[in-house]
Amino acid sequence: MFGGGGGLDPRKMEQMMNQMGIDMDEIDAEEVIIRTADHDLVFESPDVTKMDARGQETYQIIGSPDERERGAAGGSEAETGAAYDDDDVELVATRTGASEAEAVEALENNDGDLAAAVAELE
Repeated sequence: MFGGGGGLDPRKMEQMMNQMGIDMDEIDAEEVIIRTADHDLVFESPDVTKMDARGQETYQIIGSPDERERGAAGGSEAETGAAYDDDDVELVATRTGASEAEAVEALENNDGDLAAAVAELE
């Protein structure tokens, strides 16, 4: 269909995509996290491409994910204490001058909402 000599010329491919109204952009991502009910898939330094086809955005992630647990089965993350990473706790504590324990409590009280946790402590 596209000729037989080892693939399509990248310039022709780009031209065809432009004719179909498809724009592609590379995204300089440091990390991509896909959250499921049971675990997180964490892609460190992935290759991410965003494709916009007439207003419908699609993202392609290339990389090997690490699978991370989201907490004990049957309990919510807030109950297990696993919902808040160190960066979130540090951000709330630094912004408000609160201790880390107070920052975790504020995050728990506000279902992990950073802005609400900061507002509660200010």
